[in-house]
Amino acid sequence: MGRFINPFTDVGFKRIFGQSVHKDLLIDFLNNLLEGEKQIKDISFLDKELLPEFQGDRGTIYDIYCTTESGEEFIVEMQNCEQAYIRERAIYYLCRAMSRQGERGANWKFNLKAVYGIFFLNFEMKDSEGNFRTDVVLSDRDTHVPFSDKLRFVFLQLPCFKKEESECENDFERWIYVLKNMETLQRLPFKARKSVFEKLEQIVDIASLSKEERMKYDESIKVYRDQLATLDFAEQKGRAEGFVEGTLDVARRMKAMLIPVETISLATGLSLDEIAGL
Repeated sequence: MGRFINPFTDVGFKRIFGQSVHKDLLIDFLNNLLEGEKQIKDISFLDKELLPEFQGDRGTIYDIYCTTESGEEFIVEMQNCEQAYIRERAIYYLCRAMSRQGERGANWKFNLKAVYGIFFLNFEMKDSEGNFRTDVVLSDRDTHVPFSDKLRFVFLQLPCFKKEESECENDFERWIYVLKNMETLQRLPFKARKSVFEKLEQIVDIASLSKEERMKYDESIKVYRDQLATLDFAEQKGRAEGFVEGTLDVARRMKAMLIPVETISLATGLSLDEIAGL
């Protein structure tokens, strides 16, 4: 095991971004993510139970829910494994957070606060064209003029971030580099450049964990690895089944062309009895 925690585990991710005592880390990350757009000065963590949990998400999806001093809401998620409806899931959670702002009575005038979804993805989305960062906003289809700033989706595909330490051009890229490589590093870079990285190093050092924290972290590592192993097995099994079906299809086609079964057997590796049964 390396010197620093794995930020892709539940305990690791929430230790970095989900603790009120260290909320300056999340504030700094969000400000760098939205540099030039807004400057967050304070956040408050909201009740996690406001976001429903699904059993299938355990070990692969971790979320943090907070609000800024101006009332804007942020849902920050780490997702480790690809889902068929990842975009729909993001829309659902942000719209659900938006709908909770509604108030009973005729005096409420739909004065909604913006809801942001920040999604760390430890995989590549389908049809994403390999872009590290995808920003989704509400705008006119043809003119691209903004329609509303109340919903914002930011997807960060970590495998698509290829920069090395010396190539990082700003603090946002430095954050991503550190998060992506944390478990393999022996020191955290950029400490001399910005104090937040020095504080981050102290928080993520495994040696700084208490006995109870270490037990929780070890369990989260186990859940994380078990889940990834299960998904990897399913993927390999699917490829193997696809290969077998492809071989059978080729054999059927060759058989339909009246190619001798001995030749089909040599070409596909199927036995004569298997070919006869097609």
